[in-house]
Amino acid sequence: MEDLSPGTSTRVSCSAFVDSSPISMDSSPRAKDLDMSKEALILTSMDPRAPFAGKKHLCIHPLTKRSQLSQISTSNSITPSSLNSMDFSKWVLLLLIPCLFIPRSCLCSSRLGLTPEELARIPVEFLNLAQKPEIVDYMVGIRRRIHEYPELGFEEFETSKLVRSELDRMGIQYKHPLAVTGVVGYIGTGKPPFVAIRADMDALEMEESVEWEHKSKVPGKMHACGHDGHVAMLLGAAKLLQGRLDELQGTVVLVFQPAEEGGGGAKKMIDDGALENVDAIFGLHLSVKFPIGAVATRPGPILAACGFFEAVISGKGGHAAIPQHTIDPVVAASNVIISLQHLISREADPLDSQVVTVAKIEGGGAFNVIPDSVTIGGTFRVFSMDGLIQLKQRIEEVIMRQASVQRCNATVSFSVKPFYPPTANHKALHEHFKNVARDMLGPDNILGMEPLMGSEDFSFYTEVIPGYFYYVGMKDESLGKMEAGHSPHYRLNEDALSYGAALHAALATRYILENQQKSDILENQQKSDAAKESSHDEL
Repeated sequence: MEDLSPGTSTRVSCSAFVDSSPISMDSSPRAKDLDMSKEALILTSMDPRAPFAGKKHLCIHPLTKRSQLSQISTSNSITPSSLNSMDFSKWVLLLLIPCLFIPRSCLCSSRLGLTPEELARIPVEFLNLAQKPEIVDYMVGIRRRIHEYPELGFEEFETSKLVRSELDRMGIQYKHPLAVTGVVGYIGTGKPPFVAIRADMDALEMEESVEWEHKSKVPGKMHACGHDGHVAMLLGAAKLLQGRLDELQGTVVLVFQPAEEGGGGAKKMIDDGALENVDAIFGLHLSVKFPIGAVATRPGPILAACGFFEAVISGKGGHAAIPQHTIDPVVAASNVIISLQHLISREADPLDSQVVTVAKIEGGGAFNVIPDSVTIGGTFRVFSMDGLIQLKQRIEEVIMRQASVQRCNATVSFSVKPFYPPTANHKALHEHFKNVARDMLGPDNILGMEPLMGSEDFSFYTEVIPGYFYYVGMKDESLGKMEAGHSPHYRLNEDALSYGAALHAALATRYILENQQKSDILENQQKSDAAKESSHDEL
């Protein structure tokens, strides 16, 4: 064991301060010098990142008199006679351990982090910025350009090109392609914490019935679910974040994702590395159910797991007047459809929401001819993957056996596209969201909601990392009745774009700030614990 008695020398790492200013002594070519006496310590920092690294500094006992400090600071050497004699063992550990592990951020800044009041102002400031005419006009312009030229899943080539062009103009680095047309941008330091905000880009296969200046120019395709607005809001958020880079002591990941509408684009984005290093992800959806200026959400399950099926029931066709010479697949299909409903009414827990819907029937082309086959198809929804797998198994069994009862054969297939898992909001992120939304919109504009049987491929993200999904209201009575998504009469209230962009930016910024402080505290605690253990070993 090294001798730590007064008057001897050893090696330590520390920065020392007198009256908040370092007393810098003569520099030394050696990186770890320490002269120790009863009264004073001349210390040299071992950490090359620390201020004044490689120079000797003076550590003074807190009770040393100012007259003694004057004598010390004007001397080129420290001797025991320059200070009153004190018991070294009473204070050396108190000095060394805190000095050794003061983080660089504390040495260079007058404060450890933002106050609660300063954090609370961030969402309001982002909303004020997002509602400025130049930002509103920018997002509206982007949204209308995308709306005029809708593209289906994995075909969003022009939309993706537009996104990349805007990111280039902002000087934002990005990766492309992911999942064929996807784009992932990066704003900030490129270091942790990493938080993602996501927008889907694809349109729907339907003809637009809304007559307005920017009506879809592509026959049979329409942005009828607001994804054009989602892209515009994420680009708007990027503009807001670029203006406050000094606050981003971490990295915001911008996820522009293809093929949400049944294509499972989120899963392909994950497979291509979109979530690399990402700690959490936020997503939103515009909704006509909730008023403008309000948001709606809930912790835990918010959207259901989803699968699709199709069955071909084959019999023997013939004249409708002599059914005894046929094997009627229409009757068999009818029995199958009724029996599938019994899976919910007779087998499912009434307190566990489930849905089986047959939404497609194809068979026959004449009033007096029994067809050879009938095709049916539909969807099934439940709030757990275990429940989804169980329901899938029972759907196949019912179709096969009911067809057999009617002397028919049946083949059952399930969508080659991946089943969507349930979308579940992380509880800790729910608290984070409530705090940010409350500061921005006020507590009265944070609305609760019941889980919906709809599905979202955002669920693939929440299977991998903590995620949070919420709805941004856009209902305005002055605009008359607004149709829900997936309608050819769907209209988007562009006044809602500012709220979505501001929420994106505020949620990401606050997440980074709050988690950076937590990371610093944890890191400092770990260093402190290690120092105590090391000091114990030495002593």
